[in-house]
Amino acid sequence: QVQLVESGGGSVQAGGSMSLSCAASDRSLSGATMAWFRQAPGKEREFVAAGFRTYGRSYYSDSVKDRFTLSKDNGKSTILLRLNDLKPDDTAVYYCAASKTLILSAIRSADAYNYWGQGTQVSVFS
Repeated sequence: QVQLVESGGGSVQAGGSMSLSCAASDRSLSGATMAWFRQAPGKEREFVAAGFRTYGRSYYSDSVKDRFTLSKDNGKSTILLRLNDLKPDDTAVYYCAASKTLILSAIRSADAYNYWGQGTQVSVFS
């Protein structure tokens, strides 16, 4: 069973930055669409960013575009999320997700992903 292993996260003051990393445990997810979602207490899981398949463009939610940057190392099935200008509303558990079969129109839908990491906490204090 392929696993997604996340690293990074922690606590940071508002306006600060941090990076999250997600790596697949083996190469079977090579070419997959990989994404980040987040879930705050009492809220539904929401889309943050995704890179479509091997060489597709990256997509962002309106709440993080211009502040977060996604990068992919396709050879290692790894994605990095750089979080800049963090705000208290960014506080959540961040989850890595992957799918080899989703279509572009579903890229923002959590239901379209069939591999998930365990989540990593990001806390932003003012």
